[in-house]
Amino acid sequence: MLRIFIGYDGREAVAFHALVASLLEHASVPVSIVPLRLSLLGGVFSRPRSPVQSTDFAFTRFLVPHLSDYAGWSLFLDCDIVVLRDVAELWAVRDPRYAVQVVKHAHRPLEGTKFLGQVQTRYEKKNWSSVMLFNNARCRRLSPAYVETASGLELHQFKWLEGDEEIGELPPDWNFLVGYDAPRADIAALHYTSGGPWFSACRDTPYADVWRRYHARANHVAEPAPVAPARSNSG
Repeated sequence: MLRIFIGYDGREAVAFHALVASLLEHASVPVSIVPLRLSLLGGVFSRPRSPVQSTDFAFTRFLVPHLSDYAGWSLFLDCDIVVLRDVAELWAVRDPRYAVQVVKHAHRPLEGTKFLGQVQTRYEKKNWSSVMLFNNARCRRLSPAYVETASGLELHQFKWLEGDEEIGELPPDWNFLVGYDAPRADIAALHYTSGGPWFSACRDTPYADVWRRYHARANHVAEPAPVAPARSNSG
């Protein structure tokens, strides 16, 4: 069973459901999908929201190893992503030499704000934590108490590890930053990091049509064909 944890923010719940639709459409193996919704984490996480925190899951993503009992491997994905290929491909690159594996972007956003007027913060290793493959047993420092108190930069810059040599690399096609990365044919996961087409201000963002396709999948209902009434033999 491939364990996948997805960031959940009630302001963009529709993005979560489109991502799930995309995962299920392409997956070739059984998957367990867990939403990191704050209302489900009351006994584990109660950290007050920071003024510079852009999503509800800015910190809860780092609870994944704890929620996995520090055993096996788990995948975390931001909700503003759709997956275009079989997630088993990503699972296959697990490397026990590392505590965590990420796409190592050199991302330097120029704009000062992103979706919903949120401040666009700039820091080293920006967006590395948006797709993380956790080797859970090697991430024991990520206890609920630690995640409650560590600074945002300490968490997102992986300062909870002994050093950067514990961070392995994922193929870059598994975290394509829409609006930043140059278009290419081998994209496995589209990440609408500055705002996706579910927001009215971003409806014309690149690859909006791709996201809408998976949104339509999530909304689809296969209506049963109408049953013709039985013909009476009386009369």
